[in-house]
Amino acid sequence: MHTNLKKLSAAGMLVTLGIIFGDIGTSPLYTFQVLLKEGGQVNQALVLGAISCVFWTLTLQTTFKYIFITLQADNNGEGGIFSLYALVRRYGKWLAIPAIIGAGTLLADGIITPPISVTSAIEGLSLVPALSHIIVPGNHLILGIVISILLLLFFFQQFGTKVIGASFGPIMLCWFVMIAALGLFQVSQYPEIFRALNPYYGARLLIDHPNGFWLLGAVFLCTTGAEALYSDLGHCGRKNIQVSWIFVKTALVLNYLGQGARVLMQSPGKSFSGINPFFEIVPHTLLIPVVIIATMATIIASQALISGSFTLISEAVSMNFWPKITIKYPTNVRGQIYIPSINWLLCIGCILVSVYFKTSESMTAAYGFSITIAMLMTTILMYYFMRYVKHWPLWLVVIIVAVFGIVELSFFTANSVKIVKRLFFLVFEVGLIFTMFVWFKARKITNRFLTFIDLKEQIPMLNALSKDQSIAKYCTHLIYLTKANNSKQIEQKVLYSIFSRNPKRADVYWFIHIERTDEPYTMEYMVEELENDKIIRVEFRLGFRINPRINVLFRKVVQEMVANKEIDITSKYDSLNKYNLAADFRFVIMEKFLSYENEFSLRDGFILRSYFAIKKLAQSDTKAFGLDTSETVIEKIPLVVYPVANIQLKRIPKPVL
Repeated sequence: MHTNLKKLSAAGMLVTLGIIFGDIGTSPLYTFQVLLKEGGQVNQALVLGAISCVFWTLTLQTTFKYIFITLQADNNGEGGIFSLYALVRRYGKWLAIPAIIGAGTLLADGIITPPISVTSAIEGLSLVPALSHIIVPGNHLILGIVISILLLLFFFQQFGTKVIGASFGPIMLCWFVMIAALGLFQVSQYPEIFRALNPYYGARLLIDHPNGFWLLGAVFLCTTGAEALYSDLGHCGRKNIQVSWIFVKTALVLNYLGQGARVLMQSPGKSFSGINPFFEIVPHTLLIPVVIIATMATIIASQALISGSFTLISEAVSMNFWPKITIKYPTNVRGQIYIPSINWLLCIGCILVSVYFKTSESMTAAYGFSITIAMLMTTILMYYFMRYVKHWPLWLVVIIVAVFGIVELSFFTANSVKIVKRLFFLVFEVGLIFTMFVWFKARKITNRFLTFIDLKEQIPMLNALSKDQSIAKYCTHLIYLTKANNSKQIEQKVLYSIFSRNPKRADVYWFIHIERTDEPYTMEYMVEELENDKIIRVEFRLGFRINPRINVLFRKVVQEMVANKEIDITSKYDSLNKYNLAADFRFVIMEKFLSYENEFSLRDGFILRSYFAIKKLAQSDTKAFGLDTSETVIEKIPLVVYPVANIQLKRIPKPVL
């Protein structure tokens, strides 16, 4: 997104409406309907109490926690749980766990929110008299329409959203103006509904109602998208989000008040009819246009969630929480990415959710459990941010965390009863968290056993090898990737590859190191000649949102060094040198496999075997680093983490014949 749109402006706020508030903006389509259904008898206490709970949830959870406090945790303008983790990870190694759980549960939310939103919008057609006999919630026609919309939505991801993205803001502006106007018209006929803003009615509902506390599971639906709102911070900037929220919250509250006013005017004292009160406040002549706008708004909400999922996985790959997978850039808009594997995984998940639950009412009964866990994980990380990054007073941080902790634990407890209805998602959620945990822990285990040695001590050997005419030249420029942070060191396995595995004689040895910065879009490099025209180290400093296309980046470095007359890349072969042909470059990539010569503990053995099983499904290092296969050699090396020791092998004398 263009950086100008991050500054407070009318254009910036319009874009913010389209990107940030789609999810939370479409929650009136189903929240109040679920509250009335679970509340049973429709009376003043239920309606006023339900709207009071919704209003104060939006105020406490969305406004104070996310809009005012969490948005301050921006990592050079970027948000999301991994950006937050990057800011606080130095304060505790264990903080990776809440980051992993938060990211996994937030991703799991990505397969239920789009079907809920789109289905609830399409179900509005059942209220159109001419269509009521053929469109019934849960029937095959609605299901077919929903699945068609979802398929088209995921299909078009590969082309990027640059073209249609320009229309997101105006459409969402129409949506918010429309829901505010619909609500205001009903409120004007029943102004007593404003009493619902008093927290007293919410408290009385939770205490007096037979379902009381458990209604919080339905109330929580009103804050759908609050966590994703923080993840999309980088697209629009904090000020645009904060100012736009005033308008968005006003529209949402007016609509909820309007729905409540309509219900109290129409059917006080009766059981809930089941008709969605959102569409009840729409004049019949406007039903079809409203359904069309609602459908467009829910598609935009789904788009924002899908884009957020791509960003989250991209960051997870960069921070070694996820296997290397194909990441594409469909447009030249910074931050707009497309991940085919995640796109189709979400697509299949959304379609299965639609087929399994059929109606939006059934889907909402399973929603909320995962996202409350994600919110709790953000609260844990925010404690460290407020205390150690912002240096807020301990007493203030404790009060803030206690308030949000109590609110979120209450929502979590109320939503925990949904675990039975959401067993469908359990495999998906556990799979995501398990993959992140295994990848992170296995990388820690394998990196612990990396052996680094002093590179300066090896320079005489490299010089000698380079001059040894008895060994056939392997290539002119030989390139290795190294994990050594210190430029004076190198992995022992790299030197073993050069000297012991078919000695690799070259004129110039390059060692490339990639440092991931906590900033999102850093692109810097540094060159150090450890031996003149013989051993060169290039250090790339790349932000966690930058795709490490080493082939492209390395070529750029070489071009700049040639332009500065730092190196000469003319071929050193006599027959080619006189024609000024370019020298040959070759990358050597070392891929590990788990050696049988290991004695693991049960835990480490399980983690490492799972790691290598997952790795088979992941992208190769060659593709991940954007290396040309014609210039790359793969070497398989055994990983011996825990060598077999104390072998009791006894030698016996040779028998005498």
